[in-house]
Amino acid sequence: MKYFLISLILLTQLSCSKTDNQEAEKKQQYRKAVTELHHGLKSELVKGMKAGGPTAALAICNTKAPIIAAEISKKLNIEISRTSLKPRNPNNAPDEWETKVLQQFEQRLAKGEDPKTMEYIEQVKHQWRYMKAIPTAPVCLTCHGQNIKPEIVASIKTLYPDDKATGFKVGDLRGAFSITE
Repeated sequence: MKYFLISLILLTQLSCSKTDNQEAEKKQQYRKAVTELHHGLKSELVKGMKAGGPTAALAICNTKAPIIAAEISKKLNIEISRTSLKPRNPNNAPDEWETKVLQQFEQRLAKGEDPKTMEYIEQVKHQWRYMKAIPTAPVCLTCHGQNIKPEIVASIKTLYPDDKATGFKVGDLRGAFSITE
């Protein structure tokens, strides 16, 4: 019986170690995917801003963001997207799990944690789920802030009639990148 218990304990430790290593590997993979999506979106938004200002950037974000996310998803065999408790696009509304994590991020922010470092990973059933917070930066306020120019508001209402993604301040939790594998 003694040897059985020792064997059981060792197997449990090995299993936990394997899971911890797998989680660390997944986290690294997901961080790279988030960086790729972030840079792809930022590049397109900068092009839009240079070409026609914030209203052009909004139109590009409306059309290009889903395409960039889909390309990365296909390439990496994951599903990557953005979500928020205050989504601009209703297609980006959080599911139950994402809502729970976003609420946890809000609680962590309220306790003083830097949103730039917030992330969460969990294996749910047989899927890995990962989220990385998106903090509100000064440039975000142009389209997501409290004092948005009327022409930008008009463009937002045209492209996103159900928009909830305004009223943010620098440092607020704008949303999160979300990955399912």
